[in-house]
Amino acid sequence: MTARSTRRTTAARSRLAAVGAIAVAGAVLLAGCGDQTDKGGSGSGESSSSAPLADKLPKDIREAGVIKVGSDIAYPPVEYMEGGKAVGIDPDIADALGKQLGVKFEFQNGKFDNLIVGLQAKRFNVIMSAMNDTKDRQDGINSDNGQKVGNGIDFVDYFTAGTSILVQKGNPKGIKTLDDLCGKVVALQKGTTSEGIAKAQTKKCTQDGKKAITLQTFDTDPEALLRLKQGASVADLNDFPVAAYNAKTSGGGKDFEVIGDQIEAGPYGIGVSKENTQLRDALKAAMTAIIENGEYTKIMEKWNVTAGAVTEAKINGGS
Repeated sequence: MTARSTRRTTAARSRLAAVGAIAVAGAVLLAGCGDQTDKGGSGSGESSSSAPLADKLPKDIREAGVIKVGSDIAYPPVEYMEGGKAVGIDPDIADALGKQLGVKFEFQNGKFDNLIVGLQAKRFNVIMSAMNDTKDRQDGINSDNGQKVGNGIDFVDYFTAGTSILVQKGNPKGIKTLDDLCGKVVALQKGTTSEGIAKAQTKKCTQDGKKAITLQTFDTDPEALLRLKQGASVADLNDFPVAAYNAKTSGGGKDFEVIGDQIEAGPYGIGVSKENTQLRDALKAAMTAIIENGEYTKIMEKWNVTAGAVTEAKINGGS
C-alpha cells in the first residue's frame, strides 16, 4: 500500500509493471485536500429489485443507486486504470458487493494520503484503496506524533496483507532484511504503512549505531518504482500482492524481485465514516454474502492472491 499507519496508518501498501504501469501515474490524482476527484470507473451493480441486501443500505444511497468510492487508482493489482476504467482486486470486490446491494460502486481517483480527509468531508461514501485497518486510523490518530487529528473511521475488513521488500532483479545491493537498508536510499509511497515501517527501521538503525535510511517518498507508487528501476534507490517497501505483481510483470519479470518474508501483516478494510453505521453494516453483510456464495474466492483466484483471503468479514479487526 503497501500495505498502505501507515499500513496503506497515516505513518506506522503488504495500494504495475514499473514502466508499463508508470502510465498509471498519469491518472488524474487529487492535488490536495480540497481538490475535486475524478471518476475512475464504476462497478456493475444491479437494480435494487433483484439485490437481496438492498434494504440494508441507507435510504439516500439506495435511491441514488451509487456508492462513491475514494481510491488511489495506481496500485496494481489492487486497483489501477485500464481502458479508462478502474480494474483490479478492489473493483472486482466492489462489483460483487454491488450485486448484493443493488448499487454501482463508482471509483474516484485521489492521492492516498488525502482519502480519509475526503471521506470525512463527504466527497465520497467509502474508501477502497488497499488501506490497512489500523487502530490509529480507527481512532483518528496521527501515527507520526500520536496526536488526535480527527474522529477516525470504521473499517469492514476484506483482505490480509503484509509489507514486502522489493529490489532490483538479481538483488545487486544484497538486501536481505530491513537491517540491510540502514545508510541506504529507499523509495516508497508516502502516507502508507510501508512509510511507517521504514521510519521505525531508520530509528532502529541509529540506535544500533548505524546510518539512518534516506527515505524518498512519492505521491504514487509508480514514482517510487521508477526510482528503484533506475537504481536511484536500493528498495521499495510495498504490500505483498503489489510487490509480487511488479516482480512478475514489470519488464517481463526482469526488473524486480521480492526478498524476505512479509512484514507486519494486517487487514485491508473498506473505510466508512463512523457516522454511517448503517452503510458499514450493509457492507459487512454483503461481504459475508460473497464469501459464503463463492464470489469472493473466485476473485482471489483470478488475481492469484488467495494467500491474503479472509474467511469472514469483520469490523475494525485491525490493531
